[in-house]
Amino acid sequence: MPVRFLISTLKAGVDPEEYETWVKTVDYPFVGTKSNYLDYEVHRIRRPIANNDELQWQYIERIHVGSIEQHEIDMASAEGVAVREQLYRKFLDREKNVYFTADLIDR
Repeated sequence: MPVRFLISTLKAGVDPEEYETWVKTVDYPFVGTKSNYLDYEVHRIRRPIANNDELQWQYIERIHVGSIEQHEIDMASAEGVAVREQLYRKFLDREKNVYFTADLIDR
């Protein structure tokens, strides 16, 4: 099953507590309504970042889904678009974000 990772940086002046409250009250509940999401967690990155503390990354999201294609459909829904618009309008500096999809190597 694929896992999407999003490494993100807040916009200048955004209060981390406000963002984390939004994650708990908007983002997590939205994901909870979608059956494709097997697990979803947002983690605060601790400093220093080894070998490159100049990076401004502050959070990493781990989005474990049954299907990346369904994830894209969910995010393209009216509710998904509204959540994403809030995320990028209010909180995240989109130009500094990195995201990629990974597959687990079985044990």
